[in-house]
Amino acid sequence: MSGYLYGLFLLISFGASIAGAICGIGGGVIIKPTLDAFGVLSVSAISFLSGCTVLAMTCYSVIKGKMCGESLVDMKTGTPLAIGAAIGGVVGKSMYQAVSSLFADKDMVGAVQAACLLVITLGTLIYTIKKEKIHTHHVTNPVICVLIGLVLGILSSFLGIGGGPINLVVLFFFFSMDTKAAAQNSLYIILFSQITGLLNSLVTGTVPEFSVWLLVLMVIGGILGGMSGRVINKKIDEMVVDKLFLFLMVVIIGINIYNIYQFM
Repeated sequence: MSGYLYGLFLLISFGASIAGAICGIGGGVIIKPTLDAFGVLSVSAISFLSGCTVLAMTCYSVIKGKMCGESLVDMKTGTPLAIGAAIGGVVGKSMYQAVSSLFADKDMVGAVQAACLLVITLGTLIYTIKKEKIHTHHVTNPVICVLIGLVLGILSSFLGIGGGPINLVVLFFFFSMDTKAAAQNSLYIILFSQITGLLNSLVTGTVPEFSVWLLVLMVIGGILGGMSGRVINKKIDEMVVDKLFLFLMVVIIGINIYNIYQFM
């Protein structure tokens, strides 16, 4: 891989992590389809690298928020959601390996991921536009929270996106959270799903081949992006966050349409 591509991966992970920290989408929902579009690494390698980058960013953001006393994570609902997401992270990774084994052409796995992500992102965009007219709920039952987290963890790990926009929609709809609270709770959930997803890859020996330096650069980009995103998030109001989120959804939809075309 040429030197400029290392710089490109660093730039993408940094920029995506800034947006991810601001909006609570983790960054993987941007990193994964964007890197897939370049086609310079295997789908499995990009999924793994994206997950590691998101893990680094969310780990920094969550811990820093707790240490500074600025955390908006609702532990009564956030912890059961995170537990469910942790279990879902393992299930989602196993699902990815099962789907991958069905196709001799691994590009088809990328097409399946892109199609799933397109549907989720499009649904998220429609919901976000109409959310002011949608009645929301205040779920408190821990068992239901675990089940919701389980679904989020499965999708997160299977798609290699960390969590992405669907986390926010779920937190808006089931828990009536505002934008900034949903962003922080989303990162908390993503952290747990990514930890178990990574551990599952290590234990099962399914870590794909890639350059270690590429991993280092992307993790650095993720942490620096998380730092920058936290600072920006504190200085802007929720309306700006919502507009950025909508813009990102449109961009991601476009990238996934392109990826479906190129993988097919």
